[in-house]
Amino acid sequence: MCIASAEADDAAMLRAWYTGMSVRKAVERYLPDRIGAGQSARGVHGGVRRRPARVARQVGRPDLATVFEHPDGVRFREAKAVADAIEVLRHARMPTPQISDDIGIWLPARAVATLRAHAISTLADLTVRIPSRRQWWKAIPGSALPVRVALRRSLPRTRR
Repeated sequence: MCIASAEADDAAMLRAWYTGMSVRKAVERYLPDRIGAGQSARGVHGGVRRRPARVARQVGRPDLATVFEHPDGVRFREAKAVADAIEVLRHARMPTPQISDDIGIWLPARAVATLRAHAISTLADLTVRIPSRRQWWKAIPGSALPVRVALRRSLPRTRR
C-alpha cells in the first residue's frame, strides 16, 4: 500500500480539514504528537497535504496529484475528489520497471542526460552495458557518482 495504515491518521486529519475543521483542531485531534519542537499545526498540515501529491506522482498517477494541488479556499468544493483520491492511493502500488522503459522515467535528469549522451536511452540499453564490464560507469565521463547513486535510489532491488 502506498498510503499505509500507519498513515491513517494523516488521512483522517486531511479528511477533517476538508470537511471544515480548522487546521489547528484537525492536527491537535489526529496528529497531536507532531506539534511542538518548533513545528506548528500549519507546518504539519502543509507537509501532510503535500505528501499525497508526491505519492501519486511516484505511482504514476499525475491525475491524482493535481487533485491535491489547489488553493485552500476551494477545499470544500474539492473534498469529495480528495477523499476518492486518498482511497485510490491507499491501494495503489509502485510501478515495476520494464526493460523497455525509457531511463527518464526512473532516473534523475542529470543521470539521464549523461547516459543519453552515450546512447543509453532505455533500461535495456543500460542492462546490456552493466554485466559486460565491471565498473561500466567509469567509461562514461561525468557519470561515476550521479549514475550509480541514481540507479541505487531509483530502481528496486532484485535478488541475484
